[in-house]
Amino acid sequence: MTHALIVEDDVDSAQMMAALVASDNFTVATAHSLGDARRQLALQPPDIVLLDLQLPDGSGMSLFDDPELLSQSEVVLITGHASLDTSIQALRLGAADYLVKPVSPKQLHGILSRVMRPSALKAELASMTAKWKDTGTFGHLWGRSPPMQKVYEQISRVAGTAVTVFCTGESGTGKELVAKTVHDLSRRRKRPFLAINCGAISPNLIESELFGHEKGSFTGADRQHQGFFERAHGGTLFLDEVTEMPPELQVKLLRVLETGTFSRVGSTQSLEADVRVIAASNRPPETAVAAGKLREDLLYRLNVFPIVLPPLRERVDDIGLLAEHFLAEVSQTEGVTKRFTRDAVAKLERYRWPGNVRELRNAVQRAYVMTTGDTITDEWLPTNGPAAAAPAASPSVSAPSAEAQPQPAPAPAHNPNTITVQVGTSIAEAERQLILATFAHCGHNKERTAAALGISLKTLYNRLKEFANDAREGEPNTRTR
Repeated sequence: MTHALIVEDDVDSAQMMAALVASDNFTVATAHSLGDARRQLALQPPDIVLLDLQLPDGSGMSLFDDPELLSQSEVVLITGHASLDTSIQALRLGAADYLVKPVSPKQLHGILSRVMRPSALKAELASMTAKWKDTGTFGHLWGRSPPMQKVYEQISRVAGTAVTVFCTGESGTGKELVAKTVHDLSRRRKRPFLAINCGAISPNLIESELFGHEKGSFTGADRQHQGFFERAHGGTLFLDEVTEMPPELQVKLLRVLETGTFSRVGSTQSLEADVRVIAASNRPPETAVAAGKLREDLLYRLNVFPIVLPPLRERVDDIGLLAEHFLAEVSQTEGVTKRFTRDAVAKLERYRWPGNVRELRNAVQRAYVMTTGDTITDEWLPTNGPAAAAPAASPSVSAPSAEAQPQPAPAPAHNPNTITVQVGTSIAEAERQLILATFAHCGHNKERTAAALGISLKTLYNRLKEFANDAREGEPNTRTR
């Protein structure tokens, strides 16, 4: 059976926790001082240690002074209040989590359900490191460059703890993939991973989405609704673009992080939030605070463990690896294997990638769709702009004489894979022509068309629907039914 050691100087509290732990099919021992705890650890190394910070003969933290003493045990600190300092100490010393007095049976049960020996986590990380060196992948992330190695090291350090993580980086750098990798390496991996984009939900609905609501709490609330905090219980909640959250809701989020409790909209009942929060923003945190987009006190609570993701232009060595990975994915989906030429990879490495890894993925999918053979050249790959050319003479306001007008160049041979847009064509019309021509080229396959254009499938559906409506409105003798 799994064995637990409770180090608590209050005898009554120790006995209460021992009964709760035993009800989860653990064997339990108790210690009421540091000296007693050291003897128990030497006698029978436990799978989990519930460690009070304040003991008669010193601080519970002193047990970490001997690395071998707790090498086989998961440590959960017991503290009188949740604070940023407690979280940082827990991380620095290697504790997996912490409990706040008075200890909640539900929270304690959640921690016991996630017990994993540190040796098991270390073995798993060693296996992932070996795989990364062999294949270039670490969890959901790809890359061998030094900036990514630093990210992997940070993930390895924080994944086994309960500390809040704040990912920052430009749009498209893979912040959600970092969150998923942290979750998959954590003790919460068997519980849900849920993600919410705080900038994509109406300010009027985001509180209900996060915390849920009771039936009748507002107009349209015809049933009880469980929010993300409730549905992610025991797991991980990823708050993307947290700086886009309304300020009044940031106050409520701060309270949840500090107290571990929340209430549904329209309810006075407090619910426990056994959730590990990972937040993300494409704004630098200090800039967001200065601009009034993020509360400073919330930043301090979220930014316990910051992870900064590098833009793709700072990890050029990874571009070829990422492109091959995305090409293998689309080849498997479409059932036809294609490969890049050396010149194609070189062109990818020269491009600046303002959209980062997300843009690279879209570019690979587009090149795959537009390439008819099994070899992808640099023809359909993006460039940083037209090649430098001699500047053209500025046009005169008055029309030039016939003698001065240049002779028109011979018309190029028609290429069925191109469209010609006249100067002065509206952006909307140019977009319509490009979308419809690509749709026809892709055999009216919407998924391939969206990939080729680098837009979402939803956007393509909306555009095609608009074009169809415009066409119907322009038909003669159209009758309304």
